[in-house]
Amino acid sequence: VLSWCCEACKKVTFRVPSELEADTLVGRVDLKECLRSAELISSSDGNFKVLEDGSVYTTSALSLSAEKKTFTILLKDIEEQVQKKIHVSLVEEGKKRARRSRDTVLKRTKRRWGPIPSVMIENSLGPFPLQIQQVQSDTAQNYTIYYSASGPGIDQDPKGLFYIERETGNIFATRAVDREEFPSFQIICFATTPDGYSPEVPLVHTIRIEDDNDNAPYFTQDVFHFSVPENSKPGVVVGRMIAEDRDEPYTLHTTLRFRIVSQTPPVTQAFSMHGETGVITVLLPQLDRELVPIYTLLVEVRDMAGQPFGLCTTGTAAIKIEDTNDNAPFFKQMQYETQVEENRVKVEILRVSVTDLDEPGSPGSVAVYEIIRGNDDQSFEITTDRNTNEGILCVVKGLDYESAKQRILVIGVNNEAPYMLAPHSQQVSQSTSTVTVHILDVDEGPAFKPCLLRINVKECEDVGTTIGRYLAEDPETGNSEGISYRIPPGQCNWIDINEKSGEVRTIKVLDRDVGEMRRGQCNITVLAIDRNGKTGTGTIQVCIQPGNKNYPRITKTDYIMCRDRKPICLTAQDGDEAPYSTPFVYRITDRSLASMWKITRHNDNSVYLQPKGDIPFGIYDIPVSVTDNGGKVGENRVTVNLCDCVTPTECDGRDRQLAGGNVTLGIWAILAMILGSLLLLLILITICGCCGAGAMQRNVTDDCANHNLIISNTEAPGEEVMDHNIIPLQTTTDQGGYGIKTGDQQTFEMGKGRGHTLESVKGGGGHQKLGSVKEGGGQTVMDTGRYSYSEWHNFTHPRLGEKVHLCRQDEEQKHSEDYLLSYNYEGKGSLAGSVGCCSDQHEEEALDFLDQLEPKFRTLAETCIKR
Repeated sequence: VLSWCCEACKKVTFRVPSELEADTLVGRVDLKECLRSAELISSSDGNFKVLEDGSVYTTSALSLSAEKKTFTILLKDIEEQVQKKIHVSLVEEGKKRARRSRDTVLKRTKRRWGPIPSVMIENSLGPFPLQIQQVQSDTAQNYTIYYSASGPGIDQDPKGLFYIERETGNIFATRAVDREEFPSFQIICFATTPDGYSPEVPLVHTIRIEDDNDNAPYFTQDVFHFSVPENSKPGVVVGRMIAEDRDEPYTLHTTLRFRIVSQTPPVTQAFSMHGETGVITVLLPQLDRELVPIYTLLVEVRDMAGQPFGLCTTGTAAIKIEDTNDNAPFFKQMQYETQVEENRVKVEILRVSVTDLDEPGSPGSVAVYEIIRGNDDQSFEITTDRNTNEGILCVVKGLDYESAKQRILVIGVNNEAPYMLAPHSQQVSQSTSTVTVHILDVDEGPAFKPCLLRINVKECEDVGTTIGRYLAEDPETGNSEGISYRIPPGQCNWIDINEKSGEVRTIKVLDRDVGEMRRGQCNITVLAIDRNGKTGTGTIQVCIQPGNKNYPRITKTDYIMCRDRKPICLTAQDGDEAPYSTPFVYRITDRSLASMWKITRHNDNSVYLQPKGDIPFGIYDIPVSVTDNGGKVGENRVTVNLCDCVTPTECDGRDRQLAGGNVTLGIWAILAMILGSLLLLLILITICGCCGAGAMQRNVTDDCANHNLIISNTEAPGEEVMDHNIIPLQTTTDQGGYGIKTGDQQTFEMGKGRGHTLESVKGGGGHQKLGSVKEGGGQTVMDTGRYSYSEWHNFTHPRLGEKVHLCRQDEEQKHSEDYLLSYNYEGKGSLAGSVGCCSDQHEEEALDFLDQLEPKFRTLAETCIKR
């Protein structure tokens, strides 16, 4: 079992700033004094690390939040099983343990522990070791102080360059230093007592290496290449040469100056150089590429601001002079002669050459040839051979010896690049050369005149119609004798040519709607052959002109027209082209229908068709003729179903009688007439059932009035009543009504006669209105005067109330609970009113309500009413 003996060895206090950066040395602790054989060294606070030599560093940025911060350094010896602790306290530098007395006199003293940075001259010659600085602690007056140091140059690379004496604090250099390799060093100096106490904060001391002018400037490139156009103006920037110096920047050791040492070729100085920036500019304007194509400059750069004792280096600048088109091309010969056979085409007849002093292959030297005069018919063409820069003269159209035995051409030459006038030089004119072309005579075949013959042929011409004549001539004789003609096979076989006369005839009916004729034209090659077998070719272009071969036709001929009688738009088409198509002229050829229908123009190919007045409904077959602009007439028949409808879909599928003597009734019209007849029959039966066939008397007594009213508010059949009290005796009155006799009392029941309203009954020999029923002597007297509805109501209402009161009483004179029922108003009355004998309509027919019915009932209404 391992047992660790842990005891506190000592306490150490360090005074540090309140803010500590990472990897900052806090102090050094003598670990061997506490435990010489320590194998494991650790810190209880992760913000600090402890090295083997006892140096304490921060691991991260740290801020002392309190006046004092403590942590523990643990030392372990695994073999001896010993563990010891060192307590470390950090105290902020600005804090004082005790307040000074106000009377205390503060004295200013110079601290020797913080000397100024040391300076060591680069490449110093010694003698070595060379003292460069001394550090001392003020606490050396009271304690024995030992000095030590660490950092680059001491225990880090380059190791052994510096060291510090332990007792005196003198810092020595052991050898020379190169500033360009190590410009400065930062070492850490320590002051400790023999027991390991650090009365001073570790000192960061800087040793700066002072620069020595030991490096000469150098150019960044071995050779600087620049270019500038020839004839450039003075001051044009050519380029800049760049040099550098490894010595300390912003000192005389790196202040450079440039100058041109020499120029090759050694002609007049053409360039200048800015001494501080190294920029090269043009000095003289006479830069001529043709004289000097490239300049080479030897340039010197010197430090120490160009002083003679400064270090220097030379460099090279190569300046190429770019070509410009300052030299015009000129012909090597001023005159040329050549020859060519007549009728030869695409043949080279001459090559011409020029001289140009500009750079070969550049736009300023590439020749561009042109024919200035003598080529009005464009028979010649001249191009440039890019390899040799020569001009190639060719014939592109056949030349005619009989027309001209020679042609004289004037040729000019330029460059691709525009000409630039050099300074102090004069404008030059374009170089030209004359070419004489001799034309050689050859025996040639016949030639057609013209080469292309255009023949316009109307469509549908008869086969064999002569449409033209195409002749060729012998160029030698100028006539057409002995020349035969033919059309090679494999072409449009529309026409043929007479072998001897050259007459052109049709061999087919030309129709633009058939096969290849749809294109409207065809090019036909014709051969002309002379006696020697020489041939010539010509072309006939046959163009088929549109003809008037189609009749105009109305595209749609079936229409439905409703009661709104909206006009119908008739549109015709004609397969012909202008001027044999539109405008069309429409006309109704039937006189009787022309009096009923009219045609109104809409546009060139459309018209409106509509009835002239209120014509009967039915189907009309209207013959309409359409005449095109060429006078061709097309006969058409337009069928119009004039239907009593709102939308055309209501009349789809109906068969109506043709108007104007040929009109037949459709199935819906017949069905409407049958329904109307049945309705009239039903009305008559109803009237007869109410009024009877003659005058009838009925016995109605007050004591049996309960048998006159029968509950009928049921949809089931009523009971069959056989009581004789309910079957009245009928007696006919003189007035044509029905008299009902009940003892000494008679009343009137009305029957509808022709032409009578609700209040009226038919009297003898005329229209008699209902009067009041007057009682007297048991006779019923009919008053012929007119009585109002209110009088009739006042007469009948009390009596009907009495009858209702006595109706349906039982033996105990009690009324039944359901014999009198109330019916609610349903919100809308009948537009037709009553059709019974009790109607109170005043009009004779009383059929105006039929006008308010829905569209499907109007046919029935129109059938019942005579218009």
